[in-house]
Formats: sequence, C-alpha cells, structure tokens
Amino acid sequence: MTSPAKPQIQAFFDEPTNTVSYLVWDLATMEGAVIDPVLDYDFRTGKASMASADGILAAAEKLGVKVTQVLETHAHADHLSGAPYIKLKTGAKVSIGEHIRDVQRIFRPVFNAVDVSGDGSEFDHLFKDGERFKVGTLDGEVIHTPGHTPACVSYKIGDAVFVGDTMFMPDYGTARADFPGGDARALFRSIQRILSLSAETRLFMCHDYKAPGRDAYAWETTVGEERARNVHVHQGVSEDDFVAMRTTRDATLAAPLLLLPSIQVNIRAGKFPPAEVDGVHYLKVPIRLAS
Repeated sequence: MTSPAKPQIQAFFDEPTNTVSYLVWDLATMEGAVIDPVLDYDFRTGKASMASADGILAAAEKLGVKVTQVLETHAHADHLSGAPYIKLKTGAKVSIGEHIRDVQRIFRPVFNAVDVSGDGSEFDHLFKDGERFKVGTLDGEVIHTPGHTPACVSYKIGDAVFVGDTMFMPDYGTARADFPGGDARALFRSIQRILSLSAETRLFMCHDYKAPGRDAYAWETTVGEERARNVHVHQGVSEDDFVAMRTTRDATLAAPLLLLPSIQVNIRAGKFPPAEVDGVHYLKVPIRLAS
C-alpha cells in the first residue's frame, strides 16, 4: 500500500488563547489551506486586530503558497475566527462540518440572533462525514468527531490529522464536553475513530496549555503516542470510565473567557453581528439573574 503524502505544515501559536492555527500546503502545486485562524480580540477594550491572520498570510506569501481554503474544525468557544479576513484577502472558501446547523439552533435563541440562518449558509461549504476534498494534489478526508460540540470535525490531509478540540497532547488529555450539545460518550467514540488510524499518523492539536511538568508548548504528536500515553484515553480506558472522569472534571471547569463573544461571532462564520444605526458592531452578553 502506498504511504499517504506528507503535506507541508507551518504552525502559528496564539498564546493569549492557547490556539494553534495551521498553514497546510502541497509542494506540487503550492496550493494551501488555513486551519482555524484567529482574530485578535481584547475582551477588556473591545478592540480587534488582524495581526495573527496577517502573520499567516505573510508566511504564505513568503513561501509562495496560494491559500484557497479556510477549514474550521468547529465553532470555537475560546477565540474569534479570522476566517472572514483570510477570505477577504485571498478569496478562499470557508468550510466547516454540516452539524454547525445544530450549534446555530442551540445558540440563536441565547443571543436572539435573528440574522443567523440556522442552515449554515453563512459558510461557503458544509462538509459531511467522510467527504473527500483536495489541497492541491493532496487527498483530504473529513472525519466527524462530535463530543466537544456537535459540529466538530477533524481533517485528514495526507498523513496528518488536524483534530481540533477533540483531544490534546498525551500529557494533557482531552477536551471538555459540557458545552450545550456536548457529549462525553460521543467524544470518547470520536477519539476512538482517530486512534484507529495507523500508529504513525501525525496528529496536530488546536490548543495546548502546557501540562504540569512541561515547560514548552507543543502541538504535534502521533496516533501511537496518544494510544500509549494519553492520560485520559490511553489503551485500556473504558468508555464508562472515560465518561465518569470527563463528567466529573468538566463540573469543575469555568467557562472560557471569550465564550460569549466567540460563539456569537463564530456561528456567523466569523462575521460580527450586523452594525446598528450608529455603524458600530455590538456583541451581546445575556444576563440571567441567579434564582
């Protein structure tokens, strides 16, 4: 059997949100995709900038990569997406998993977001599980990996898989599953799909928080390493044990700082809510009095 091609990959780490974005490209055609780009947003001041996205675009230009796609692994809850800016600058199409519709339906009423379609049409393309795509001559495949959110997908491009928030580095474990629509049991099964791939398959994380005892950020590992050493889902951990651990652990976690701004922007494919009569875009913070 022929080994899968090796895509060229450059990572971009955004320390304020602990997010890793990727530029992935095909040497044969120099066509590329950007995965999970970040828009820089200061919650305290409301100021936003495109510095992180500009860094990716500058790297692509220097390398001679033509960016034709933006691939979102899910509607992120910890950073605002830079996808619209990448699209504006390159003409790239923005894609996400088709179950973004479920996330839109969950969160439209939370923000009274009457402008959100609920059918995912804010995005250029909605991927189905198992759908094939190309990055230049490289073969890509979409793997639906729900659990963290209903819409999470992982992208297999050549010998590499970009797992989004499905799992983290082996010494850190797995993603939370307590957001609306999340499901720890579904997350375990999604992870098993990833871990069923060949041991040498490269895995690229969307986040890293430096596990205790580790001094440097890291975001690349392999299926074999995750099977052997992942502190939450190494070989031998049962589904029931994982669900019990994940549920207990999630009950102790605070909401991400950027949860409310991120979700209402990212369900719109990274676009801000429509400007009001003064020409300014406003983000909503729903207030619920404790009973």
